[in-house]
Amino acid sequence: MSEEEKPTPAAAAEEPKKEEPKEEESTAQFEPVVKLEEVEVKSGEEDEETVFGVRAKLFLFGETLLDVGSGKKTWKERGIGEVRILRHKEHQRLRVLMRQEKTMKVIANHALDPRIKLEPNVGSDRSWVWSAFDFAEGELTETVFALRFADSDVAGEFKKNFEECQAEMEKLLAGEDKPGADGGAAADEAAEALKELSTKDE
Repeated sequence: MSEEEKPTPAAAAEEPKKEEPKEEESTAQFEPVVKLEEVEVKSGEEDEETVFGVRAKLFLFGETLLDVGSGKKTWKERGIGEVRILRHKEHQRLRVLMRQEKTMKVIANHALDPRIKLEPNVGSDRSWVWSAFDFAEGELTETVFALRFADSDVAGEFKKNFEECQAEMEKLLAGEDKPGADGGAAADEAAEALKELSTKDE
C-alpha cells in the first residue's frame, strides 16, 4: 500500500463505530410447579423446661462398625453440644438430653434414673462416666457414656446439678418417706416413659 492509500488518523476517526446490541432485562415470571406450605416443626421439648445446661463433648463406649460382633469395645466420640437436664411441666419427671451442635441431632436421651452413679474418668478431673438406658436412637439401649467438660469446675457443677435432680426424681417416683423402696421399679417406668417423649431431630 502506497503512502497515499494509507488512511490518515483523521479519516480513521471518522469511521462509524459499530453499535453494540442493548441488553434487555427479562420480565418473564415463573410460578412454582409445587407450592410448599410452611410447616411447624416440633422438637419434642415444648412441654419441658431446662433445669441445667452446659457445653461438653460426649463419648460412648462400644463396638465400632468394623468391630461389630467381635466384642472389642472402645471409646467413640459422639459429638459436641449442650447437655441439658429437662423437667416436664406436667408430671415433673426429669431426663438428660444432648444434641450435637449445628446438626441438632439427638446424641443422648435418657431418664434421670436415681440409680445412676457418676464415676470419675481415669486420669481426668473434668470428665464423668456413667451407664443408662438411652433412647437417642428411638429404642432403649443400655449405654455407657463419658462427658468431658472445659475444666474441673464445670465438671463439678454438672455433677452437683445431676445429683440434686436425681434426688428430686427419687422423691417424685418413690415418695419422700420411702425413697427407693420399690427397688427401682419407678425409675424403670420413667425410662419407659421416654418413648412418649419421642424427641425429633430438627
